[in-house]
Amino acid sequence: MTYTPDDAARWWRDGTGLQRVVADLLGAELAALRPGRQTLAQPWPASLDLRVDLGADSLELMGLASALETQLHLQGTADAPLLKHTRLGDWLDAARAGLDAHGSALTFRTSGSSGAPKPCTHRLALLWQEVDALAELLPGRRRIVSLVPAHHIYGFLFTVLLPRRLGIDAVCDLRGHAPTALAVQLTAGDLVIGHPDLWRAFGQAAGPLAPDIVGVTSTAPCPLDVARAALGTGLARLVQVYGSSETAGVGWRDEPEGGYTMFPYWSRDVQGDGLVRQCPDGTRQPAMLQDRLAWRDDGRFQPDGRIDQAVQVGGVNVFPGYVADVLRLHPAVLEASVRRMRPDEGERLKAFVVVRDGMTFDAGLQTSLHTWLSERLTAPECPAAYSFGPRLPRGTSGKLADWIIDSEV
Repeated sequence: MTYTPDDAARWWRDGTGLQRVVADLLGAELAALRPGRQTLAQPWPASLDLRVDLGADSLELMGLASALETQLHLQGTADAPLLKHTRLGDWLDAARAGLDAHGSALTFRTSGSSGAPKPCTHRLALLWQEVDALAELLPGRRRIVSLVPAHHIYGFLFTVLLPRRLGIDAVCDLRGHAPTALAVQLTAGDLVIGHPDLWRAFGQAAGPLAPDIVGVTSTAPCPLDVARAALGTGLARLVQVYGSSETAGVGWRDEPEGGYTMFPYWSRDVQGDGLVRQCPDGTRQPAMLQDRLAWRDDGRFQPDGRIDQAVQVGGVNVFPGYVADVLRLHPAVLEASVRRMRPDEGERLKAFVVVRDGMTFDAGLQTSLHTWLSERLTAPECPAAYSFGPRLPRGTSGKLADWIIDSEV
């Protein structure tokens, strides 16, 4: 495969990129529509029938069609309406036709769940601008190993556009493999696309690797111990990319304790706290970040905390405050506080619950709360541990404080 400028308008025409994007998007939408229910595992063949094989009813099909039209800017696919067919291959054909006519931008959604994920539209030319920088950063790769969904901006950049830019035909989806099984399938020249929680599990369980395997991590800053453990398995490099659905990639580092270097098209906004992007057409585009940045004297930076209070669980942004709001709707709950576990407790959310008068703290109540949330929230949002007490834990200032799992205040 040879990269040409025309690829920027026709990424959907070659290989399996479009099929992976569409299948991942539809799978995620179905999972959101059916909390607590399993969806058919990927990969999906083009012959899959959304109604017959996935059981999608007419309302679900409308939701799936709307999500696909929104992400790919299909303009209603007037010439090939999605709802005339239910076979995945027909939806792919309609998507290609729509992209041929209107393929200059895509809309991604923030991966967090606050009730209404935020749409983030990016011109394809700007995504290719990042991919050109990534290609310079990641030479010599022979295969892409994907451990992330292709419909999120991170997965789209690294598993759909980057392989085309690098001339790589092989994109291997190994999601669902345990770290030890994953490790034995990696070969020299692989570029492994993951996220911090995945690299944590990999560093704890994977054995020695073949030489010349490079890992990439994004969606959240990678903790120092996680990066060191992953590198301890024999990775040649672990490239950490800082960015978001709103900005795409902003900077990178491959030293666990180093600062992030901005991609060459970004610069600091001298009149504010944001950044400015130099676009390929010469225009300048300001951007506000979701994190505070601490700048070093050498021009590099470190993320210094979320502005919007999102936290990462399983590579997904979740909002503990929103989870607490949903928990308070349970008829037995008077007050609730939700936060991410401490490193020694685990990698999920935990909840502290104050119940109403007459209710008791027992295993039955905990089961009821878990069932209540699993019917309304995604798996990353559901707390993995519950603590109960007569009042929420607070510090001396009166602000909500952390607690030890299973403690009573």
